[in-house]
Amino acid sequence: MMATQSAVGFAGIGLMGLPMCRRLLAAGFAVTVWNRNPDKCSTLVEAGARQVASPAELCQHADVLMLCLADTGVVREVVFGPAGVVEGAKAGQLLVDFSSLEPTATREMAAQLAEQTGMAWLDAPVSGGVAGAEAGSLAIMVGGSAPDLERARPMLQCLGQRVTHMGPVGAGQVTKACNQMIVACNALVIAEVVALAERSGVDASLIAEAMAGGFADSRPLQILAPQMAESRFEPVKWHVRTLLKDLDTAVKFSREQGSATPISGLAAQLMRLHGSQGFLEKDPATLVNLYREPGSAD
Repeated sequence: MMATQSAVGFAGIGLMGLPMCRRLLAAGFAVTVWNRNPDKCSTLVEAGARQVASPAELCQHADVLMLCLADTGVVREVVFGPAGVVEGAKAGQLLVDFSSLEPTATREMAAQLAEQTGMAWLDAPVSGGVAGAEAGSLAIMVGGSAPDLERARPMLQCLGQRVTHMGPVGAGQVTKACNQMIVACNALVIAEVVALAERSGVDASLIAEAMAGGFADSRPLQILAPQMAESRFEPVKWHVRTLLKDLDTAVKFSREQGSATPISGLAAQLMRLHGSQGFLEKDPATLVNLYREPGSAD
């Protein structure tokens, strides 16, 4: 017998998935979890979640299955690989993917899953970082059918402050690519600004305060500029590799659409250069080191 809609399956217990699951549990949803590294599920099990050994098993305990995974390849493996979602999915169930993926691949996978199992797909990438996941203040950009979104809305509303229906499947991923283009380019310019201020003898720790409320203000400025000025790179709240992956996705998709994205293309190359210097797993605040003189900061 299929679980009630209040039962949720969740695959991907990482920086974002862990606090999202905690919020679902706190809101009273029955949550079943799976992660490639099963040890990461232990705190959720202690909080009342059920743990299973494969993505296919998640479908036995929930009719709304949520994914929060690293990239397109991982989602494809979890959904269509051995013991994947496709082996346990049933018609009438709903997959909600919070991962940031290639829009074209999302559309292809959604069509394949529906054809093979009858399971519907919502792409629902999020913005707001770990802090937003913890506070339930994420911005959620959704692609899929309106009735499917309404089924998922009670769960989404305990995870985000804003849920916006952007259009059919894939539209959420296009919106997230646009979001990441702005975020990544902003982060690189903030790094230039902090380094310029430092070289000029200006107290870079005052930059965010000085610009607050003006046209240059943004959440990335208020978060990243103080961290960069103080060389405060720990704890890692998000990763350079994530921004690089999302920029590459945006540039690839823009090429498919025949749309010019020269600034984002340059940003991708700068992000790749930074990552190649040992920063892929580091916080984007480390981008300031691209512009500092060697040895001027840790």
